[in-house]
Amino acid sequence: MNVEADRQVRLKEDAMNPEQAKAAADMVAGMWEGELRATCEVLGAVKDDNRSYKPDAKSRSAWELATHIATADVWFIDSIIAGKFVWDETAAKQAESQFKTVADVVAFYQKTFPEKLKALRALPADKMAETIDFFGMMKMPRVNFVVFANNHSIHHRGQLAAYLRPLGSKVPNIYGPSADAEK
Repeated sequence: MNVEADRQVRLKEDAMNPEQAKAAADMVAGMWEGELRATCEVLGAVKDDNRSYKPDAKSRSAWELATHIATADVWFIDSIIAGKFVWDETAAKQAESQFKTVADVVAFYQKTFPEKLKALRALPADKMAETIDFFGMMKMPRVNFVVFANNHSIHHRGQLAAYLRPLGSKVPNIYGPSADAEK
């Protein structure tokens, strides 16, 4: 049995009913709302004059990571709500081009992200349990993609947080005190 087929069998065995899927999605959305402060502080700690910093030639720049976090979180939620994942490179570049400063990125995220989470939470229970496809790579219930998207956001925020000291910025408190935030 191939890996994807095995994973699909496990998903069926572990399937949630719609009410369980809705409850799980609401719980994760609440956790993601709790990440908003830390994400905005990490985004805001990037300095406009050093935003081209990257620790390695293969890495994204601080600016690329910041704009990716802000736009990808919104894209993921929109895709989960729509029930399909469609990548439009032109639309992605257009979304990122609206930002001129780090403050623009933070303002966008602070305004747009909570609105998108509210729309996600309004999705009916039966939709949360519905299986959707991620570019032909995997199929899972929408609720699973809520977790996947939150993990994606935390992953990239961690990358960006690791850039902050080399940028000359202070690392904010994320899940606990930061040595930089201590007085």
